[in-house]
Amino acid sequence: MSPAVPASIVIATRESRLALWQAGHVQSLLQARGHRVELLGMTTRGDQILDRTLSKVGGKGLFVKELENALEDGRADIAVHSLKDVPMDLPEGFDLACVLEREDPHDALVSPRFASLDELPQGALVGTSSLRRTVLLRARRPDLRIEPLRGNLDTRLRKLDGGGYDAIVLAAAGLLRLGLGERIRETFTPARMLPAAGQGALGIEIRADRQDLRDALAPLADRGTWLRVAAERAVSRAMGGSCSMPLAAHATWQDGGPGGTGLLRIDAAWGDPDRPGPLVTAEATGPAPDLDTAAALGTRAAQRLRDGGAH
Repeated sequence: MSPAVPASIVIATRESRLALWQAGHVQSLLQARGHRVELLGMTTRGDQILDRTLSKVGGKGLFVKELENALEDGRADIAVHSLKDVPMDLPEGFDLACVLEREDPHDALVSPRFASLDELPQGALVGTSSLRRTVLLRARRPDLRIEPLRGNLDTRLRKLDGGGYDAIVLAAAGLLRLGLGERIRETFTPARMLPAAGQGALGIEIRADRQDLRDALAPLADRGTWLRVAAERAVSRAMGGSCSMPLAAHATWQDGGPGGTGLLRIDAAWGDPDRPGPLVTAEATGPAPDLDTAAALGTRAAQRLRDGGAH
């Protein structure tokens, strides 16, 4: 018999507008199933350190640690994350209990003056603090000047609107979730800019011993998305991935989706940030009936990247 869910589920969340939207979305889904849900807003180290790139100050795990502390000491029951911000391996005692249906996983160009990447003039200044986006942009447009851009989504848009950049690159999912889709000038296809592992997906973290919460969250999970991101995150894990790794990984369903005869294809790309040049690319395709098989597919793609010269 499963343990009873607590009278009120407390969600630990960062306090940016996007993070609060994401936590509120999960809150609404749980409330619709009859649960009482509260939000616990927190400021993380990743939100506080804005003058250096994440790769130089500890990686995207800086957005997660304080939320995990709240789970550990009982102030919160679950934590809602943008899955691309979650380290590939969680600390002992924590589990990824649920992955929700994915929003648009692609990258987007935002610019007040230019309608596409191709329209940017030679030497235009583009803002991003993602090494993945940096190497992908340089591979396509080596003439661009690419400068760091930190802060939450609203902060980045303010810096763009203040004239600091000709264009910036953001995840389309965040813009769409906040009703800012009209700011998107170009949505990059995977062929033009391969997304990050887990981009556009929300993951819910719990303490590993909370079977009650695992049961309560199960109806929220989207199996097709979870299998896709399992493959993507396996590429990053096999490559030692973090935000200091200039790596892209994106999985798509072929031939009918996650059930029955559906095949999962994982595409990956790696670039050397110190020596701009051609990207190393790889793909793997196969059935993925469960998370272990999906992860094995991602590991196979990572080996093909290494065989091609990625490190």
